[in-house]
Amino acid sequence: MPQWNWIALGALASLVVYQQVRMYRARSLSKQREELFQIVTENAADMIALVDIKGNRLYNSPAYKRILGYSAAELGETSAFEQIHLDDRFKVLEAAREARSTGIGKRLEYRIRHKDGSWRVLESLASTIRDEKGDVAKLVIVNRDITERKQAEEQLEHNSSHDALTGLPNRRLFLDRLRHLYARAQRSPERQYAVLFVDLDGFKVFNDTMGPAVGDKVLVDIGQRLEACLRQDDTISRVQDELPAMDAVLSRMGGDEFTILLEEVTSPSRAMRVAKRILSAVAEPLLLEGREVHTSASVGIALSTITHRRAEDVLQDADVAMRRAKAMGGSRCEVCDEAMHAHAVNRLKLEAELREALEKRQFRVFYQPIVQLETRQITGFEALLRWQHPEQGLISANKFLAAAEDTGLLVATGQWVILEACKQLRAWDIAIPAMEAVNISVNISAKQLVDPRFVTDLKATLRETGLDPSRLQLEMTESVATADAKVTANVLSQLKHLRVGLVLDGFGTGISSLSGLRQLEVQTLKIGRSLVGGMLVDRAARDLVELIVLLAHKLKLKVIAEGIESIKQLDHLRQLGCELGQGHLFSQPVEAKAAEQLLRARNPLPLAKVAGA
Repeated sequence: MPQWNWIALGALASLVVYQQVRMYRARSLSKQREELFQIVTENAADMIALVDIKGNRLYNSPAYKRILGYSAAELGETSAFEQIHLDDRFKVLEAAREARSTGIGKRLEYRIRHKDGSWRVLESLASTIRDEKGDVAKLVIVNRDITERKQAEEQLEHNSSHDALTGLPNRRLFLDRLRHLYARAQRSPERQYAVLFVDLDGFKVFNDTMGPAVGDKVLVDIGQRLEACLRQDDTISRVQDELPAMDAVLSRMGGDEFTILLEEVTSPSRAMRVAKRILSAVAEPLLLEGREVHTSASVGIALSTITHRRAEDVLQDADVAMRRAKAMGGSRCEVCDEAMHAHAVNRLKLEAELREALEKRQFRVFYQPIVQLETRQITGFEALLRWQHPEQGLISANKFLAAAEDTGLLVATGQWVILEACKQLRAWDIAIPAMEAVNISVNISAKQLVDPRFVTDLKATLRETGLDPSRLQLEMTESVATADAKVTANVLSQLKHLRVGLVLDGFGTGISSLSGLRQLEVQTLKIGRSLVGGMLVDRAARDLVELIVLLAHKLKLKVIAEGIESIKQLDHLRQLGCELGQGHLFSQPVEAKAAEQLLRARNPLPLAKVAGA
């Protein structure tokens, strides 16, 4: 055989051996990789699956048994998509398709059924395996169980948008829904909605009497009643956050206030029907600590209109209507109409102007003399707050005190009046050395009386001005004095210790004046102007005035009659033995300079010419 044939044969044999070695090494490397893959997947905490391009399972790691409860045999009998939640299958299929076409997996979350029927949430990422031609042949999917993390996140979100006591949506969630409907109504004004504002009548007194723990039980029970009385066609009270619309939302705004948002309301009638159901449900007696307790509520209703400039304006209108219902005796519902809306707008303007008035010192103190009825000599002054409005002129306090209370300005303004009155009285002492000592009376509100700093600030005022505390008289109505029984008793005790005088204003108009009189430890009773004005034409008013004077003298208390407008009223009060009085017959409220002139005259006040005097 020629030599070149041997050379060719040897080269061919070498090539065959080389190919066999390469094939052996490739099989060995593949086997090593498979063994490494098996070691990693069988010991991994995450679930690892290998599927073909049709979704058939080729391999599932042992973690599937631990996390989902399925054995390898059970998983092998089903498609990889059969356990996936129906709502999530499309996005999983889309992710698999994208991974096959681009070779890049996308992280996604989806729900998969546990063997016990519950749903687990998985976080998944797919990687591709290509064949010899470079086509995607298989997918390696790594799944991590994030169920507990998602539950914790959902619980945090729920807590941030729901009331901890009742479990109802809170103010945050309610306003979110309200703004959603407001935005929709801006696009489609014909799609109206309504807000109901529910406030329990007298809950504070009830809570103080039976304690906060029992009060909490009442709030939980009322919340459940409100949910029950909103029928299925009216409410889905616990709305899932992902739902864009709802029939109704019931929420607890705070304290004893609840709100209801009704969707698709074309007239007040549907909202009124819901409100009446609420009134009936709340009125059912509660069984607490073995006894029946009766409750009631006031409900305000506001419908959305094109005049509302913010979503919050609808809520405010419902609040205004609720307050009107409460002012009319409670246990009723009222609808906010256009007139009420205009009133609310004016109220907001007034509140803003009041804040500006306090900042710019637009408030003034006027002084009305209190005289001895027999001698008409001045014994004191009542300090009366006035507002020097830059456009409207002088405004009486009764036109803005309610707004001042709502804005929180009443306490600061009331303290300022006390300070100004005490300063003015000391200024008169210095300016008129020979003047007989007169007193100064200042009205105080319930907000002031329960303010924690009231007594401390009062002591500071007395120290700053050097005024004898016995010359300061604090006037309060019975409703103010009994607003918070425990706090009031403590404050009145401290005022008595300071020797500050106490005057019970409007005595005889309250329903429990006689029963609570001894507990208030007042030194003076003031007969209200309504009784004084009616005593000459109304026998009942005349008899009541006489009884008040007799009672006061029996208890060794002084009596002041306010609102004296005629000589006939003056003569009758003298005959009854009433010793003190004030009114336009003697003098209208005047500024400090005019009051000083009256003091300097030291003469009996002349009787003014009053119509009908």
